[in-house]
Amino acid sequence: MGSLEIGSRLDACLAAAVAADPTLSDVAKVIAACATAAIEVSTVIGRGALAGDLAAQGAQNSDGDVQKFLDVLAHERFTEALRGAPVSEVASEESEGVMLLNPGAPLAVAIDPLDGSSNIGVNMAVGSIFGIWPTASTPENPLGSFTGPGTLQRAAGFVTYGPATSLVLTLGHGTQTYTLDRAEGAFRLTHPRMEVVAAAKEYAINASNARHWDTPVKAYIEDCLRGAEGPLDKDFNMRWLGSLVSDAQRVLLRGGVFLYPGDNRKGYAQGRLRLLYEAAPIAFLMEQAGAGAIDGERRILDICASAIHERVPLIFGSADEVACVAKYYGGRNPAAGRSPLFGQRGLMRG
Repeated sequence: MGSLEIGSRLDACLAAAVAADPTLSDVAKVIAACATAAIEVSTVIGRGALAGDLAAQGAQNSDGDVQKFLDVLAHERFTEALRGAPVSEVASEESEGVMLLNPGAPLAVAIDPLDGSSNIGVNMAVGSIFGIWPTASTPENPLGSFTGPGTLQRAAGFVTYGPATSLVLTLGHGTQTYTLDRAEGAFRLTHPRMEVVAAAKEYAINASNARHWDTPVKAYIEDCLRGAEGPLDKDFNMRWLGSLVSDAQRVLLRGGVFLYPGDNRKGYAQGRLRLLYEAAPIAFLMEQAGAGAIDGERRILDICASAIHERVPLIFGSADEVACVAKYYGGRNPAAGRSPLFGQRGLMRG
């Protein structure tokens, strides 16, 4: 993104990126609109209960989840901001179908306006996730902007509303993090080049679903639990924050692997996360930081969505750890840790 100096404002960094590549002009305008909306949402979240009952329940969204007040507010703020940007259409978690904003505009946005809404009422981190796509819809294919592989994304980002509000961003040339300067009301660059370590000793998964996991995931987690005495030869810590953006930010800063697999529960064969506005943007950001992102067997960015709310299993993080999980899915260790065939040898030994 041009010349990046720590402390530079987001608008200055975007201007430098456009100066280096004028084709990014419209992309920069869309990012600026998302940043404006994020600052507004951050202000409301920062007031907590003083802003009202942000966790108050309302109608159901497109996926059948009960919307919280803050879900609706974030959706409205981002949609309003994007109306003033060169955005033709928006695919949002909070909308059943594609929303038309500025027909003929060159870009489309896929967005989860509020990730981790179950954390709202308990003062834990939540976030927003977005991917920016070239407009490709036609009357014959109204979903055309959103049904290509994730590699078509022009940019992606997520915002974490935590003790600090941060914007993690890629325009396809590395991953950067900007932190909200609350006094100034602007994002400033704090991490010019995020690089995920290749190997780490942390994994994140919702262990309450263990009885529903398929064999590769059970085997991998079992071997993690066996620690240094098991085939992976190291002790692991488990982390689970219940917010995709929070777990993603931790992986970017400390490494490790995040798993939200499909499982045997009704309706969960493809996991719970949406390909278009959760998995694809996160995968783009991770790969630009040297990490990996797969559904178990396939690279996330190679998968084409067939519907805007399509789900996909998601595994991302340190390259070595993601590659290790892929070996379990590859059938080279279908039941390590339990199978007498492997005994104490497991996948990684003997």
